[in-house]
Amino acid sequence: MAEFVAQEEMGRMTGYWWAPDESTIALTKVDTTPVQVATRNEIYADSIKLFNQRYPFAGTNNVNIELGLLDVSKSESAIRWVDLGAEKDIYITRGKWLPTSKTFSYQWQNRKQHKLELRFVERDSLKQTVAITEQSDTWINLHEALVYLDDSFLWASERDGFQHIYHYDYNGKLQAQLTKGEWIVDALEGVDKNTGDVYFTGRKDTPTERHLYKVNLNKPQDITRVSKRSGFHNITFSKDSSIYLDSYSNTAQPTQVSLHKATGEMLTWMEQNQVNKQHALYPYLSDWVKPRFGTLTAEDGQTLHYRIFEPQGFKGKRPVVNYVYGGPHAQLVTNSWSSRNFILQHLVQKGYVVFQLDNRGSYNRGKKFEDPIYQHLGDIELKDQLVGMDYVKTLDFVDPERIGVYGHSYGGYMTIMSMFKAADVFKVGVSGAPVTDWTLYDTHYTERYAGHPGVDGKDYDKSNVFMYADGLQGDLLIYHGMADDNVLFTHATKLFKHLQDLGKEFDVMTYPGSKHSIRGKKTGLHLAKTIVRYFDKNL
Repeated sequence: MAEFVAQEEMGRMTGYWWAPDESTIALTKVDTTPVQVATRNEIYADSIKLFNQRYPFAGTNNVNIELGLLDVSKSESAIRWVDLGAEKDIYITRGKWLPTSKTFSYQWQNRKQHKLELRFVERDSLKQTVAITEQSDTWINLHEALVYLDDSFLWASERDGFQHIYHYDYNGKLQAQLTKGEWIVDALEGVDKNTGDVYFTGRKDTPTERHLYKVNLNKPQDITRVSKRSGFHNITFSKDSSIYLDSYSNTAQPTQVSLHKATGEMLTWMEQNQVNKQHALYPYLSDWVKPRFGTLTAEDGQTLHYRIFEPQGFKGKRPVVNYVYGGPHAQLVTNSWSSRNFILQHLVQKGYVVFQLDNRGSYNRGKKFEDPIYQHLGDIELKDQLVGMDYVKTLDFVDPERIGVYGHSYGGYMTIMSMFKAADVFKVGVSGAPVTDWTLYDTHYTERYAGHPGVDGKDYDKSNVFMYADGLQGDLLIYHGMADDNVLFTHATKLFKHLQDLGKEFDVMTYPGSKHSIRGKKTGLHLAKTIVRYFDKNL
């Protein structure tokens, strides 16, 4: 298994990579001894379980990691260790063999995450070369867009502020930048080695939709859109890139899966999921409200995308629920289907205006859009959300004195910041599983955006919620799973005590045995009813 932060924050679940010819395994050796042991409790309905877990809180030690190659074709073979350099406090984020099995590549990242190197290691000699170096004044996002061809490779980079595809030879010499512009490539989806066609998903037309595009290795930046329907396309190509599966949806169409030729021509439905009279959604279609999309402008001139669900058939000015996430590597304002649509639709059909805005710092808009939150967590995001609220207040069907805010995880954190720092705007808040103290979260995620607390401690104080708690005036409900192993329950209890010491009244709902997502039909239904009831009562 990979170490904790690799699994939790890098999407790397294992620490070994088989060579294509099965002769050699590249592997990591992980020493967890430097990581402090934290006693974590999980509270269940009828018991409390205690876990001693080596958890790398922000600013504390990570594991020691080594990289080795093991030749399994020999009956007796020792692991040969790769020289990772003098700097030991590092991350190994990705690993991948080249097609010949003679070279292994790995991605080396420093602790600050301002530098990333793609390194090649020769299997026999262990000789290393650095093929690509990426550097940033803030942080470098990880990606999976690395494809090895016969005599060259494809690599994604945000060096110009937007993630695009670059074509290199194996000496690390740039052949061409295949895509370019103020939009991002989501992922490399497939490469047809016979034609040189490179297929990728991206946001060339609009950041609120994901489409499939094609560019040729010999015709850089000559881009053709393959997908046709407006909405969101998740693509899975066959190994030879001749056909693909398209998992498609929009705000009114639950996910459909179809099979296509690489040209985009549809071959067949795998799951049409048509909303006909037999479909579970059909009885509710007459009440289903589609959102209206729009844009606003942030203080630095960047474009903010929003969507608004407007209730139908109600007289008088309506209350507003601002549904927020606000954190990095997430996006709410998309023309796609989501299970969260159900509670939003329920609120709209009860007469609430539901508003969503992707503030600076959120994903799929490029680093220029993300970077303003660096060492300013909870500040820039709230400024942009308030731009959204200023707009909402101008609508003639909105009651500006009845605005609430709701979010989970980072959205829970944003809800608390909204209630503490903008009490003149937000009268009611529902905060789910919130981060309250960033020193209680892990190294790789937190230091990426907030720096190292040993160096940037004042920034942590400003990003934590406690110094603003005296500003709470409205009604606040905090809910949390009591067995949460992601945002620990300690985040909530620490805030409970702080608010109690200040004499601030607030409400709490806890879920015994529930993890971060608070799953389960009965528990989920109770949570949804609790959220709606709280807004009904107080807003």
